[in-house]
Amino acid sequence: MEAQANLSDEQLMNQVANGDSVALEALYDRHAPRVLGVVMRILPDRPVAEEVLQETFWRIWDKADAYHVDRGTFTSWLFSIARRQAIDVTRRQKVRPQAARDEREATQMQLRPDPDGHVDEAAWLAIQRQQVKSALTVLSPEQYEVIALAYYQGLTRQEIAESTGSPLGTVHTRARLGLQKLRTVLEAQGVEA
Repeated sequence: MEAQANLSDEQLMNQVANGDSVALEALYDRHAPRVLGVVMRILPDRPVAEEVLQETFWRIWDKADAYHVDRGTFTSWLFSIARRQAIDVTRRQKVRPQAARDEREATQMQLRPDPDGHVDEAAWLAIQRQQVKSALTVLSPEQYEVIALAYYQGLTRQEIAESTGSPLGTVHTRARLGLQKLRTVLEAQGVEA
């Protein structure tokens, strides 16, 4: 481990790309406190932030071959992964609030009025949600897959390309054409795009 302390981040990443877990540990020891600090600015809940930290380094290990020195420094790559992971967690928390602990709590949550809510706004949003759901049916299966992965799972286009095995350019085209088609359908229904 002492030998790794003298290596640059880029040299350590070369070793990580070759499956060297000790090099990953060296990177973790070197950068984890600062990464945790960045994540905690987005997610102040420390246990959740620590999970994001672990997930970030898991991604570093899993996607080590995706890092290229000519595209930027290791730290900028590392912090962009951490930031994206933290934002994804924030989005998921907003989309999927914490579940009720038991049936009684679930019933109370359903009956409790939203203090910030307005019935007319809620009804309008429900109508728009239904219109968007209906509009999604006009997309080709490939376009739907790209848009669903981006909006429902929060994947980047690069991650979509990797998960579907499609070229990045194809993912860009499917997303662009799918969004154009959705805009046309929704505008015809009177929904503001």
